[in-house]
Amino acid sequence: MTARSQFIRYVVVGLASNAVIYVAYLLLTQLGMGPKLAMSLLYCVGVLQTFLFNKKWSFRFEGAATPALARYATVYAVGYLIQFLALMLLVDRMGLPHEWVMGALILTMALFIFLAQKFWVFSQTSGPVPGS
Repeated sequence: MTARSQFIRYVVVGLASNAVIYVAYLLLTQLGMGPKLAMSLLYCVGVLQTFLFNKKWSFRFEGAATPALARYATVYAVGYLIQFLALMLLVDRMGLPHEWVMGALILTMALFIFLAQKFWVFSQTSGPVPGS
């Protein structure tokens, strides 16, 4: 499978997932949940669902699922930290609208996460996670 077709499939999975997650984020924040809590809860949901779709469909990964899930979780933990800190800085400190900040974060993280998945998480040559 070419990198281009992997990227197209990754984008389809990401767009569908992020559209649903973003609508849920807006709904939860409109219902009174804080932006960081809403983002945190939905982030976990998004990670699990996209792992399944990206593993099977986007990257057609045939390797061991457990080490791949550990790598996937690591990538998304880094992404979560970046998003959380960005919300603290850009929303809490600078007063920017959380809706716009979260929308921009989703877009800017997409390339980083694709590259991490292609070359580390679902690489057919990825070794086991240390300590596993």
